[in-house]
Amino acid sequence: MADAGEGPVGGTVPESLRVSGDFGRSTFDPNRMRRERHQRLVSSMVAHGLDALILTYPPNVTYATGFVGTTADPSYCHMVPAVAVVTADGALPHLFAPRGTGIPELEASHHHAISVETESGAAALAAAVRDIVGRPGAIGIDEMPGALIGTLPDILEVDALADPSTAIAQARIAKTADEVECIYRAQFLNELAMYDVQAELRPGLRQCDLTALFLDRICRLGTASVLDPIWQVTPRHRAGGPRSSNGELPFPTPTSDRILRRGDLVVVDTGIAYEGYASDFGRTWIVGESSVSGRDRGYFEAWCEVVSRVLDVLRPGVTGAELTAAASLDGKAKPWLAHFYLAHGIGLESAEMPLVGTDLGPDFDASMVMAPGMMLVLEPVIWEDGYGGYRGEEIVVVTADGYEVLSRYPYDPFGEGRVACW
Repeated sequence: MADAGEGPVGGTVPESLRVSGDFGRSTFDPNRMRRERHQRLVSSMVAHGLDALILTYPPNVTYATGFVGTTADPSYCHMVPAVAVVTADGALPHLFAPRGTGIPELEASHHHAISVETESGAAALAAAVRDIVGRPGAIGIDEMPGALIGTLPDILEVDALADPSTAIAQARIAKTADEVECIYRAQFLNELAMYDVQAELRPGLRQCDLTALFLDRICRLGTASVLDPIWQVTPRHRAGGPRSSNGELPFPTPTSDRILRRGDLVVVDTGIAYEGYASDFGRTWIVGESSVSGRDRGYFEAWCEVVSRVLDVLRPGVTGAELTAAASLDGKAKPWLAHFYLAHGIGLESAEMPLVGTDLGPDFDASMVMAPGMMLVLEPVIWEDGYGGYRGEEIVVVTADGYEVLSRYPYDPFGEGRVACW
């Protein structure tokens, strides 16, 4: 992160983003984070009657052990998966991964250099798991790599492996202070890079040129992207855009070598990682315009109104249904695209629980009760066929008595330098 305090190559950076040394909003202790996550996971296992967990899904492995896969090549995590074994007795978890962990407490005796993508590796893992967990009453596994399907149940001598998804989700849904700090730092670096990209936005540039600018900047900041950067040229007419299966405005669409033209409405979505935790940057730009007015400005103000209404009621104990009701501008209909959502969570995945205002329905929203440490990415999409619209994203953490907004990037050209819409 050597040049995080130097400011971007182009563009104007607010003084609040000019930093030196530690750029965080609070202290960060990775050892404490791993310890507290492990404690939460074990407590949830006990509550759900699970004696052991076998974890292969990369975010779950990271949560249990602190091991972070190769972010720059996510496919590596699936081709050469790591496996974590967690026991309900609170003992240090075991990690099975071909390469080193970088985690001192695991390296001595809890890291096993085994690849599970071969029959011999799967058999070795199964035998090691049997030695670690003994004969527990209930073992949960999140995903079953192919080589384990015909090996693991037989060696463990169990008829079936339990689904631990609820136990894992309940452990992960509320973030510790260190997890929140990781998300803040990821968002900070993401926003810092975007000053460079937006400064270069002009007619004649290609979508993929913006990707090159973004990837170059985050590389120099010492981090990597967790998703393909999106610079979607959004049609102002549904009929003028790509076809979608539900007949609605499609989002997102892949980045290509499309040439950007003056007046193009560009919906931006990028994400990077810090210690495995994702950021989520979302804004709408107009190519070649330094300010907007009229209908375009109205869509932005409507988006701000939705976000402001949600934040007015956001606090512990409030349900997703209450947030959805507060967001409705007319008290009846959802003001965002029907196939989208009001908010999603963020953490070791760029979109995770809690989900609010989705097509899962009002009963699901009512079951989602806000608690301190929950993260929300407020992401309503305001759009009107024939005219256009606005989409942005705000990362919010629920606190003991309300909320804190972690994203601070301005809304230009719509917001004329504003960094807060609430």
